[in-house]
Amino acid sequence: MDAITLTAPPADVEPSDIELSIVMPCLNEAETLAICIEKANRFLATSGVAGEVVIADNGSTDGSQDIARSLGARVVDVPARGYGAALQAGIIASHGRYVAMGDSDDSYDFEGLMPFVLKLREGYELVMGNRFQGGIKPGAMPPLHRYLGNPVLSFAGRLFYDAPIGDFHCGLRAFRRDSIMALGLRTTGMEFASEMVVKATLAHIRMAEVPTTLSPDGRSRPPHLRSWRDGWRHLKFLLTFAPKWLFFYPGAALAGVGLVLLVALLPGSLRLGSVTLGVHTLLFAAAGVIIGAQLMSFAVVARLFGVRERLWPTSPRIELARTWFSIDRTCVAGAIMLLAGIVIAAVALGGWAGTGFRDMNVEGTMRLAIPSVLLCALGVQALVTGFFTALLTSD
Repeated sequence: MDAITLTAPPADVEPSDIELSIVMPCLNEAETLAICIEKANRFLATSGVAGEVVIADNGSTDGSQDIARSLGARVVDVPARGYGAALQAGIIASHGRYVAMGDSDDSYDFEGLMPFVLKLREGYELVMGNRFQGGIKPGAMPPLHRYLGNPVLSFAGRLFYDAPIGDFHCGLRAFRRDSIMALGLRTTGMEFASEMVVKATLAHIRMAEVPTTLSPDGRSRPPHLRSWRDGWRHLKFLLTFAPKWLFFYPGAALAGVGLVLLVALLPGSLRLGSVTLGVHTLLFAAAGVIIGAQLMSFAVVARLFGVRERLWPTSPRIELARTWFSIDRTCVAGAIMLLAGIVIAAVALGGWAGTGFRDMNVEGTMRLAIPSVLLCALGVQALVTGFFTALLTSD
C-alpha cells in the first residue's frame, strides 16, 4: 500500500472547514503507527471527506512523533499518562466537526470509516463500532475478553443505563465533537471508553452502531491493556454512575426481606418444618432493614450529588426525590420514628423495673428492644439524610 500524505488540510482549507478529525492515542507505537496513518490518509483521499489526522502522543520514546509528522499528521504532546488523557487532549486539539477515534496498533481499519461518517451526517451524535457484528479475526481478541470481559461489561452497561450499545468497549467510534465535549469527560484511563457511552446515554445523545472488524494487534510487544485491572476499572465506573443498581435495588431487596421477617417474628417464633426462627433471626431481620434503608438513602444522596456536580443531568425521579426528601419531611419522619423507639424502650425498661430489676424474660424483652433500636436507628438516619439532601439541593 502506498503512503498518502493528505492529512494536513490544503492551504485554502481553514480548520473550520474540516469535517472529520481522526484521533489516535500513541505511546511507543512505531511498529504500527505508520500503517494506521496511511490507512487514515487513504480514507480521506478516496472518500472526499475533508479531514485531518491527530496523534495524541503520551510521551513516546521510539520516534513515533517523527513518523507521524513525516506522514502529515498533527502531533499533540500529552504529558498526562493514560488512554483517556491522551484521547481527551487529542479531541480538544482536533479541528473537525466530527471526530473518529481508534487505536494505533493496526487492529482497526481506518479505511472503513465511511459508515461512521454517514451515520453522523444523518444526525447521530455518537456512532459506535460493534466488533461482534463486524467480525473478530482469529487471534484478535483473547478468549477472556471475547467470552467474559466484553460481554459481561457490555451487558452491565445496557442493564444499568438502558444504553442501545452491544459493544461498550469498541475502540473505534466516531462522534460530534461539540456533543462529546459537552459531556465533561474526566477519566484518564481505559475506563474513558465506558465513561463516554455512559454519559452520552445519561445526556440522551442519539447513538447508533455500525459493524466493524477487529484484526490482531500488529505490534510485537504486549498491549498496554491489563485485563483484570482495566476490567475492574470499567466495572467500577459503571457501578459508580449507577447508584440505583449499586445502592437502591440491593437496599430495597435487603430491607424488604428484613421487614417481612420482622413482621412475621414480632408476635413470636416461627416454625418452618424442622427449623424454628426465633429472636436471633428477628435481630438479623432488623439489621437487614437498617442496612437496606442505609443503602437506599445512599442512592438518593448519590443521585442528588451527581446532579449537583453535573456528573449526569436531572430527571423526573431525581426531582421527585428532591421533593420527598425535603428537610421538613425527613425531620418529621425521623422524629416520629425516634420518639416511637424511645417509647418502646421505656416500655421494656418499665417491664424490667416491674420485676425489681431481677432476671428478666430475655426473649420477651428482646422483642421490644429490637424494634426500639431499629426505630431509633432509622429515625436518626432519616434526620441525617434530610439535612444532607438539603445541603446538596441548596442553591
